[in-house]
Amino acid sequence: MKTKGQMLPTAKVRLVLLVAGFYLFRERPSGRKTLSSIAVLPLENLSGDAAQEWFSDGMTESLIAELSKIKALIVISRTSVMRFKKTRKPLKEIARELDVEAVVEGSALLVKDRVRITAQLIEASTDRHLWAESYERDLRDVLSLQQQVAQAIAREIQVTLTPQEQTRLASARPVNPEVYTLCTKGVYYMRQFTQEALQKAFAYLNQAIRMDPSFAPAYAALADAHVIAADWYMPSIEAGPKAKALASKAVEIDEAASEGHWALAWVHMFYDWDWAGAEREFKLAIQLNPGDVTSHSGYGWYLLVVKRFDESLTEAKRAQELDPLSPLTNTNLGMGLHYARQYDRAIEQLRMAIELDPSSFWAHAHLGMAYEQKGELDKAIGEFRRARELNDIPWTRAYLGHARALAGDRVEALRVVAGLKEDSKRLVVAPYDVALVYAGLGDKDQALAWLEKAYQARSWFMAWVQVDPRLDGLRSDPRF
Repeated sequence: MKTKGQMLPTAKVRLVLLVAGFYLFRERPSGRKTLSSIAVLPLENLSGDAAQEWFSDGMTESLIAELSKIKALIVISRTSVMRFKKTRKPLKEIARELDVEAVVEGSALLVKDRVRITAQLIEASTDRHLWAESYERDLRDVLSLQQQVAQAIAREIQVTLTPQEQTRLASARPVNPEVYTLCTKGVYYMRQFTQEALQKAFAYLNQAIRMDPSFAPAYAALADAHVIAADWYMPSIEAGPKAKALASKAVEIDEAASEGHWALAWVHMFYDWDWAGAEREFKLAIQLNPGDVTSHSGYGWYLLVVKRFDESLTEAKRAQELDPLSPLTNTNLGMGLHYARQYDRAIEQLRMAIELDPSSFWAHAHLGMAYEQKGELDKAIGEFRRARELNDIPWTRAYLGHARALAGDRVEALRVVAGLKEDSKRLVVAPYDVALVYAGLGDKDQALAWLEKAYQARSWFMAWVQVDPRLDGLRSDPRF
């Protein structure tokens, strides 16, 4: 449906160009080829208010999510496209970096309870504008607006939709504008992964659920937030049951949405240690949203912990293809290679991840782990130090303590243990981390005692016990 009624205030020149582009290119040659890969660039925030970035980013992510449900279409995930936010790079160059055939760019604007999206579709090889349109709706109809834009793009690139996909893209219930706003803000802060941001996410998402107890996306997002917080900012034994109840409620309300299944899969894997249940839910999530990078990454982790390494690397590579410039997907692939004991390949992959984001403590920590297993302890300690500088949390200290112990610095390793025990009085310290340092010291009794504590605490790190090479020295002990 084209825009009707009074338009929201925006740049007149941009609108004229978009409308002109639509009428100029709506009649395309009938012999054009089908395009099978696409990137939705970050929608421009036209409000002029930086505080509304949550809305334009949220609309970008929602449009990506709608398109990624189309099995025949490769859609680049949010992390990779967000690298091009406010970029001046030519679209051809962006498309080449993302390895896609088409690019969507546009803008989003929210004024009170009215929302408008403008979008244009550009074929990368020819730099030709294939389609442009502007949509305006009441915020309560924002879900159907997102689906309509996705439908229009799918139609223009001539991708084949299954009957189920056609039905899904044609159905969306109205949403309370305030509930949608609260949920979108909650997800925006959740993705920042800091303790302060997570507290904001909890507040927004809980408020959304109180306002509309039937809004499944809020339950799924709040479950995800608890999974993220587990063993970092909240004890796993506390976070796990909450995440499970929230994810189960999301699935109960909307079993056709992948987000609830994904969250439930993580709970089964890291809290319940229910491998069959985890695999079932991951497969359901992927079936419902074939292009969701989070589901592929999570399933790759599951396959790691059950030692199906070849399948795990396949899933990790699939996630990397969907999000090629993401430091996280590249680090996850390196992590998979590390746990598969392919240390040289892991080091090469993790260096690539650090090139994408030198500030990724996650990548530095896993590179340190790979160097450690190669016996290159000086390099390992250097990487662990850098990881701790970037994020001084208990487990980065524990990884450094383990490497120090292997290097023969017993005094420093014991100092790390004492510090972790002291920190546990005011911070969340996973017993698994203390066990790692004792394992590095060769103190089997203490290492096994702290692993038992980790087991009793339902520590999500325990899922890695079967594959963590740092515990190899304990495996022959019957207590292990």
